[in-house]
Amino acid sequence: MQLTDNTIFITGGTSGIGLALAIAFHGLGNKVIVAGRRKSLLDAISAAHPGIDGIELDISDQDDVASVGKTLIETYPTLNVLINNAGIMPFDDPSMPVDDQLSRKILETNLLGPVRMTSMLIGHLKNRPRATVIYNTSVLAYVPIATNAVYSASKAALHSYALSQRFMLRDTNVSVQEIAPPWVDTDLVKKSGDPRAMPLDAFIAETMKGLATEEPEVFVESIRALRNNPGLGEHELVHAFNQSIAEHPIPV
Repeated sequence: MQLTDNTIFITGGTSGIGLALAIAFHGLGNKVIVAGRRKSLLDAISAAHPGIDGIELDISDQDDVASVGKTLIETYPTLNVLINNAGIMPFDDPSMPVDDQLSRKILETNLLGPVRMTSMLIGHLKNRPRATVIYNTSVLAYVPIATNAVYSASKAALHSYALSQRFMLRDTNVSVQEIAPPWVDTDLVKKSGDPRAMPLDAFIAETMKGLATEEPEVFVESIRALRNNPGLGEHELVHAFNQSIAEHPIPV
């Protein structure tokens, strides 16, 4: 994608990767709008970074997504980039009964939220001279972590959706890119300075370089081996990956 002269809407933009992307794009002179559930955080971001606008949004609420989508089109007619970043990552244990309400919340937020938000804006984006839809999935879309089974499944589903949408938009002015982060040291998983987690600033720097290309999928070099899922060998790979996590658990 082109990194300048854009009007960019970022869901889940009040912390972590979303906020860091907002600041990076704002620094390049783009108009940036961030969404989140807490008005106090949105106001604080706008105050700290004049020019970044905030809009309240519960991405898991279908009616809220529809309302915000209409507001965006009316208020920001030059909107041409959507970054579907909002997500939650609760722990679960699929060897035990899984909390159905929690699972629904994960899927509403991580999968249906991006699908609905993109659906609300896709007609508008098609009318822009150049537009980009970005999905923030995860390395766990390819190699699931057993302690977050529903989360991993939601990201695998979103990856699949992005593949299909990219094909269906092949003859339009809308491109689809996917960001597949590793474990990044943010509050999505308790921010702890764990050496296994990639520092946020390093992740953003490498990701921005990737987004500047026309590559459909942007991932940091450190996860290449996991991204190159070995086909029929994936069962052994996933088992070994989760065994390493079990031996050194992620802090909760």
